[in-house]
Amino acid sequence: MTVLSRFAVRAAMLLGMAAFISFSAQAGEADGSFDDPSRIAAIGGSITEIVFALGEQDRLVARDSTSVFPPEAMELPDVGYMRQLSPEGVLSVNPGGILALEGSGPKETIDVLKKASVPYIEVPETFDHGGILTKIRAVGKALGVDGKAEALAADVDAKLGQAEARTASVKERKRVLFILSMQGGKIMASGVDTAANGIITLAGAVNAVEGYSGYKQLTEEAIVEARPDVILMMSRAGDHAAADGEILAHPAIASTPAGQAGKIVRMDGAYMLGFGPRTADAIHDVSVALYGDALAD
Repeated sequence: MTVLSRFAVRAAMLLGMAAFISFSAQAGEADGSFDDPSRIAAIGGSITEIVFALGEQDRLVARDSTSVFPPEAMELPDVGYMRQLSPEGVLSVNPGGILALEGSGPKETIDVLKKASVPYIEVPETFDHGGILTKIRAVGKALGVDGKAEALAADVDAKLGQAEARTASVKERKRVLFILSMQGGKIMASGVDTAANGIITLAGAVNAVEGYSGYKQLTEEAIVEARPDVILMMSRAGDHAAADGEILAHPAIASTPAGQAGKIVRMDGAYMLGFGPRTADAIHDVSVALYGDALAD
């Protein structure tokens, strides 16, 4: 069977499933709220964090694999990685509603879920101060707890403002290269329109690379030209992990100010890149790691 044929068969199966579970959306979804928010599948780590921060965790019947905080969330059934979901996996927990972060996928799965009889609400994502408040309010509206959401948003807004005020006075901003992975000597780094770029900016630094959106492999020339002062990475194990020594031994990295100073900062990915209730703390910790204790107070 050709690749095209396999894709066609898969698409037909998914559309068949959608037909089976019906193409009608329940009332309430259109205005961004669930009629019955008692059995919710949360897709996206920040969505799950917000639900817990609102004290509404008893409504959750499932989470995705990026939802690792708070620790209690790990007790919920895992429906898969938010960008590699299957309709079967999400619907297997019999949710009364699906609350998903923008960017969940793949597209064919989301198309099926949006056509299913289970209401599907997508929460917008932007990697900035205002985007976090929008997410909190959207989750609160979906669950019918707008008042709680406004209170949480006000608290988070104040904390974000304080964190940004600490970094506003930085005069010589560090150039930061966020490395997502290194495999076969190839550096995958962040451009703009990413959570990494967002946290770098909020922490009072500048992204060392520009000119593209998302993540891509950089040539050695591009790394040298980027002249990063600091390498920023997630602290994790697995196939994409690379030890500090491996990073610093990379010929292009070794020639940069970051390589020569051996300056690598690692932080938990869900914490640093989540853009949720803990982001003010993450801004503080990243900025202190970049600039020292002078910004701690």
